[in-house]
Amino acid sequence: MPQIGPAWLGADLPSERVGMTVGKRLFDILLALVLLVPLSLLMLVVAFLLVVTQGRPVFYVAPRMRAPGQQFSLLKFRTMLGEEGDFGATGAHKHWRITRVGRFLRRTRIDELPQLFNILRGDMSFVGPRPPLPEYVERFPALYNQVLTNRPGVTGLATMIYHVHEDRIMARCKTAEATEAAYYRRCLPTKLRLDLIYQRRRNLRVDLWIIWHTVMTVLVPNWQGRGRKRASSTTVPPRDKAASAKARVPAE
Repeated sequence: MPQIGPAWLGADLPSERVGMTVGKRLFDILLALVLLVPLSLLMLVVAFLLVVTQGRPVFYVAPRMRAPGQQFSLLKFRTMLGEEGDFGATGAHKHWRITRVGRFLRRTRIDELPQLFNILRGDMSFVGPRPPLPEYVERFPALYNQVLTNRPGVTGLATMIYHVHEDRIMARCKTAEATEAAYYRRCLPTKLRLDLIYQRRRNLRVDLWIIWHTVMTVLVPNWQGRGRKRASSTTVPPRDKAASAKARVPAE
C-alpha cells in the first residue's frame, strides 16, 4: 500500500496524459481545488468516524489502470471489513462485509471523495470511464486500448446510466464466481459501449452535463428516471441517437 501524502501527490507521472487536453486538465485541477475547500472538513469527519467505528486503515487503496500498461492506486474511504485476497466486483457474497457506516458512504458516494486527490495527481479526471482492474484490461486488451484513450473518471456516461442497474444485477449474485460471470457477461459489454459513445462526443458541455446529472442522482431520488425523459432529444447529439438507443438499459 502506498504512503498517502505530499510526496505521493507530487510524484512524477508519465509526461503523456492520455485523453487529457490542457483545457480538461485545468478544469479538473480548478474544480478539485474549489471542492476541497468545503469538502475537506467533511472528509476529516468521515475519517474520524471510520477510525472510531471500524479502526484503521481509513482508506481503501486499490490497483486500477489509467491507461494500457499504466497502473495507479485508486483511493476510497474503506466501507468493508477487510479480507485477505479480496478482488473483483462486489456482489451479494460481499454484502455482509459492508459496514453500517459504509452503506451510507456508498449510497451517498461520499466514499469516493478521496479521489479528488487522484484527480489532482493526474491519475483521474472528473469525467471518463471508471478505472478498471488490471485483470479486466488483460482480458479485453483491444477494447480497453480504445476506452482508456480517455483518462478514467470519478463519474462518466456508463456510471450515470448503468450504475443502479449494475447494482441490481450484482445483488442477485450469491457467490464470487456468479458475480464475476454476471459482470463479464452482462455489465461490462454495456458499460464499454457507453464509454465508447462518450469517447466520440467528449467535450466540456458533455462533461458538465454528466457531472450535473451525477450530482442530482445522488441528491434527488429517481432523478435519472425523470431526467432521462426530459433530456432524450435535446442532450444526445443527432448522429449518436441510434448508438444511444442500442446501448440503453431499463429505467433505473
